[in-house]
Amino acid sequence: MKKKAFVLLAVIMVLTLGCFIASAGKQRVMAAGNETASSSQTGEQEEAGDNATGLKAVAAGLAVGLGAAAGAIGMGIAVAKSNEAIARQPEAASKINSTMMLGLVFIETAIIYALIVAILIIFVL
Repeated sequence: MKKKAFVLLAVIMVLTLGCFIASAGKQRVMAAGNETASSSQTGEQEEAGDNATGLKAVAAGLAVGLGAAAGAIGMGIAVAKSNEAIARQPEAASKINSTMMLGLVFIETAIIYALIVAILIIFVL
């Protein structure tokens, strides 16, 4: 199971990196074409701004998406393990539940940090 998750994560990372490389190459080709062709400065600046905005949106989406996916997987594992522990030792259910809730809060905090990073990417950079 861990191997499948690692392979899936690796595939997602490779595809993401490929998209960024392809968009960077496209920007270089467009910049080279703009240097040889006669076009206005405002058109070039608008086009560069559109590309930058699109890349920011992709980066923000990846930050939130990967953070939320990893958090959801972690939460699922934590809940499953706590249920197993309660099934084995029902008298410790309250202590297990309180510890699990504290762990889920920390996981959710990491997801909220990913959202904050995405908002910073969109509005600050």
